[in-house]
Amino acid sequence: MSNTKPIYAIGHRNPDTDSICSAIGYAHLKQALGQNVVAARAGKVNAETKYALDYFHVEQPLLLTDLYPRVKDISLDCKIVVRQHDTLRHLGEVMRKNDLKSVPVTDSKGVLVGIVTVSDLAKRYFQELNMQKLKDMRVRYRDIIQATDSEVVVNGDESAFIEGSVRIAAGSVETIERGIEAKDIVIVGDRHDETLVRCVEQGIACLIVTGKGRVSANVVEACEKNGAFLLSTPYDTYTVARLINQCVPIRRIMHQAPVCFKPLDLLSDIKGTMETTNYRNYPVVENGRIVGLVSRDNLMVPERDRVILVDHNERGQAVEGIEEAKILEIIDHHRLGGIQTSEPIFTHAEPVGCTATIVANMHWDHDVDIPQSIAGLLLSAILSDTVLFKSPTCTQKDKDAANKLAEIAGVDLKEYGMGMLKAGAGIGDMTPAEIAKTDLKEFQFGDYHVIISQISVMDPQEVLDIEPQLIEAMSAICEKEGFDMSLVMVTDILQEATYLMYAGSPKTLIGEAFKQDASGTHIYLPGVMSRKKQIVPPLSEAVKRIAQN
Repeated sequence: MSNTKPIYAIGHRNPDTDSICSAIGYAHLKQALGQNVVAARAGKVNAETKYALDYFHVEQPLLLTDLYPRVKDISLDCKIVVRQHDTLRHLGEVMRKNDLKSVPVTDSKGVLVGIVTVSDLAKRYFQELNMQKLKDMRVRYRDIIQATDSEVVVNGDESAFIEGSVRIAAGSVETIERGIEAKDIVIVGDRHDETLVRCVEQGIACLIVTGKGRVSANVVEACEKNGAFLLSTPYDTYTVARLINQCVPIRRIMHQAPVCFKPLDLLSDIKGTMETTNYRNYPVVENGRIVGLVSRDNLMVPERDRVILVDHNERGQAVEGIEEAKILEIIDHHRLGGIQTSEPIFTHAEPVGCTATIVANMHWDHDVDIPQSIAGLLLSAILSDTVLFKSPTCTQKDKDAANKLAEIAGVDLKEYGMGMLKAGAGIGDMTPAEIAKTDLKEFQFGDYHVIISQISVMDPQEVLDIEPQLIEAMSAICEKEGFDMSLVMVTDILQEATYLMYAGSPKTLIGEAFKQDASGTHIYLPGVMSRKKQIVPPLSEAVKRIAQN
């Protein structure tokens, strides 16, 4: 199982272009080095990133909304099922041969209809005091033929349902005749021809001769004349009676509408159900069809997902359930934010403008060629994070990598960069709530839990026009999700400036950090384009100063 389950290279929640493209790029590098690494994303792809993916014909990475253990992580293959019309004898053989305690039951189309356990089968045998009324059980003649390993001496309609009762011929001929009715099935041992013929002439439907007893021509003729089955079985009369009782279809004893789970159900959600129902196995069903089994025995030992964190290293920014996963590596260009691991891991962090710069250089350091499409995506990430090299976070290393990647990708760096930024620069049909969560990241400043989002635009006025609705949405997020403040950077790409909108408290934190009157709902910050370098550090320092006063 561990050999087939991939390692996920995944960026932060509310992913930006760097988060998506660097995950794809790093997954490519790891695959080239022989590791089973798959790119993933922790949220919706924004318009800018979609432009880059479409331009270079790359599919969006796998969406992982969380890493909490799910049923699919522990479910076992279900290779053995029985059909609801199969006999109890067939069920017993399947259980014995495969050493099973329970077996799922399907209909003729493969849809799950029930589950049957070995205790259900045992209970059935304990309840066997008399011959079962096969008419009520809708048993066919072919079921009896198969169960008793009979040779068909005189045939009939094997698919027909049995209509009479099963009788054992014992005692005198007169006694036997009095106990027989039309359409019955008669089990008989070593008897004179006269007895057998008189049984047939009573209008029975089937005569079963046990112990491979002698069958004369007179008996055969009588059966053919009266339209009765004539079967010859190697078993004794007692055994045949028990085998016929095993012709009952499985649906008569199975648990209908069993407790089922779906592959994506959380393990934390199914534990309570298991405790209250206390079955050994539970079917895992998708679109009505069984895809696996969950056993109580393997519930507690799921294999943890293995992940590589790209473009972030703080728990608050990571995909939900990161604490349930095993972090193998961190590739990032941000401040260290407190992710704890159970053992030493590989970490590559540099003070550059973009994670993609690191990923590109790691390719070259390992002499791994970068394909045109991957080069284009890594270039897109650098141009996005550095805002066409205008951001103060941009370094010479970012510029050098971008120029080299542009050559591999076969694009004009500035022309392509402007096209991509324009694609993601408008708010389009985004709702205020969506704008408030664009490229959202969580931060802890002292005692304050703050979220900072950023949207880059060509015309900031289109956002300023809906400022009241945006502030309302930001306040709602704070109230609903427990944040102290929500900040949205509306960054003007052309003017290289940011309108910083804020909701929540304390507003003094904004005023202290940026030395402006923060009594309103936004301030104007000329020359500010970087959250990492121009927003987060002043807020961190402001918290320290406020705490000292």
